[in-house]
Amino acid sequence: QVQLVESGGGLVQAGGSLRLSCATSGMIFGINSMGWYRQAPGKQRELVAGIARDGTTNYVDSVKGRFTISRDNAKTTVYLQMNSLKPEDTGVYYCKVSWLGQDKWGQGTQVTVSS
Repeated sequence: QVQLVESGGGLVQAGGSLRLSCATSGMIFGINSMGWYRQAPGKQRELVAGIARDGTTNYVDSVKGRFTISRDNAKTTVYLQMNSLKPEDTGVYYCKVSWLGQDKWGQGTQVTVSS
């Protein structure tokens, strides 16, 4: 069964850190890219960070230098290390995996940064 399970969200004060994880199952082969998106209240979902099959990473400008996307050696789990968090980072964070031409999404995890 193909599944994405996210964890690591929570409430943190501004300046703090959180680490999000997204574990995939049922996708041992065929993962092309993995990424993290977020959706703030009243706003559209946006790409925060992505990692391609060859390991190339990309970030939205607002998180460059603060967030780091990585994956495990098996390339089945993707992480998002978030440092120096700001209130504007608040939102629901979703993991997305491009697999065999399909986009699979996680259920989302809430990140709330208090000022």
